[in-house]
Amino acid sequence: MTFSNDPVLLALALAIPALATLAIAMLGRWPNLREAATLAAAVLLFGAVMALLAHVLSGARPELHLVSVAPGLSLALKIDPLGMLFAAVAATLWIVNSLYSIGYMRGNDEPRQTIFYACFAIAIFATMGLAFSGNLFTLFVFYEVLSLSTYPLVTHKQSPAAMKAGRVYLLTLVGASMVLLLPAIVWTGLAAGTLDFRTGGILAGKLGDGALALLFALFVFGAAKAAVMPLHRWLPAAMVAPTPVSALLHAVAVVKAGVFTILKVAVSVFGIETLSASGASEWLVYVAGFTIVVASVVALQADDLKRRLAYSTIGQLSYIVLAAALASPVAVLGAALHIAAHAVSKITLFFAAGSVYTAEHVTKISQMDGIGRRMPWTMGAFAIGALSMIGLPPTAGFLGKWFILDAATGATNRFAVGVIVVSTVLNAAYFLPILTRAFLRPANGPRQEAPLAMVIALTVTAAGTVLLFLCPGVPFRLASMIMGG
Repeated sequence: MTFSNDPVLLALALAIPALATLAIAMLGRWPNLREAATLAAAVLLFGAVMALLAHVLSGARPELHLVSVAPGLSLALKIDPLGMLFAAVAATLWIVNSLYSIGYMRGNDEPRQTIFYACFAIAIFATMGLAFSGNLFTLFVFYEVLSLSTYPLVTHKQSPAAMKAGRVYLLTLVGASMVLLLPAIVWTGLAAGTLDFRTGGILAGKLGDGALALLFALFVFGAAKAAVMPLHRWLPAAMVAPTPVSALLHAVAVVKAGVFTILKVAVSVFGIETLSASGASEWLVYVAGFTIVVASVVALQADDLKRRLAYSTIGQLSYIVLAAALASPVAVLGAALHIAAHAVSKITLFFAAGSVYTAEHVTKISQMDGIGRRMPWTMGAFAIGALSMIGLPPTAGFLGKWFILDAATGATNRFAVGVIVVSTVLNAAYFLPILTRAFLRPANGPRQEAPLAMVIALTVTAAGTVLLFLCPGVPFRLASMIMGG
């Protein structure tokens, strides 16, 4: 094990959630202590990640070599601005998700809560490892750990529907990574002679244009967590899980791991200049555009609230994929900002959906008449998250969309511009009716909110959605630094 550039904090970023898993398992008989351990670990991880953030913003790139598996094949960590952004988002949201989970799991008297919190901690451990991966092999290992650790969360209820969803989840994610992602990594190693991530990429001059396009396709569809169609059905199927798990899948870790992988590969394996010059990513503009529009149309027709949010996520993720396909510095900037914006906005929406279910046992949009009058804090937060997903200021969702649209306009890509405009209209069409139904129709019951912990969590993330628009300094600096390493 070798060290450089103050690796202690880097080691802590992995050690804290790993040790939290053990503590949670040992304290399972004492719920208060178990949940205190979860919150304490989340706060400690946040502190470690914020300290690393200060180093990265000052120009440092902490590294930690863990173990050599074979010549030229090692588990190694190295922080770059894109990984730092992803890790900061996940570490921050673990705190509020843990607080929310306490209210939700207790409020709904969910079973197997110790397993829930332990698997959640393992998922955060995998997310940190993936975000800080120094090469493709390390990324692949933590990517698989994330898939396996979240399977028990998807199947938490252990009902026939949950077990079926778990099979779809595991088959799609692990199957795609083994059949597509792993061969892509092997091919890259053979072609480039290395699996290390480097600013500007490692494939320039190594493959022809057609081979580059095929290899990029293997990476895009191999990273099925990004839910690019047709490898998207696992995501709506997984909505059978408890709402805190849905928040983990959509905002904190899983889907972000997919789009992070695609963006990381575009920047640090292919290189934006190589993608642009070769045209290897041009096909992806159309696939991502198709996913955005079709997912938005499906969301428009869904009456189940979590299903509508799930298809919204599929569409919103493909904005990031579309930006990677546009292969320009401005597009990368927009993609990175949208990772952060989507995370804080979508977790707010799922928190609100879970609060509505906990307080009112309502799951259908058609049952939400007047619910904004009965649950003003919850639905007020939902409104902020919805406006952000549409892309309206002063919410964070405006930032990423603006730069992606700017990149599409700068590339004179009329298809991409059209997709963004049409999908924004569709976003409004499937979110605004929820708000009008909730706030403008008569209330049919007394005013009540979900447990306080849940309301605090969703209020914090809703405020964060606005704050990220008003004070985007740190995410913007990290996003601006990506192309320079």
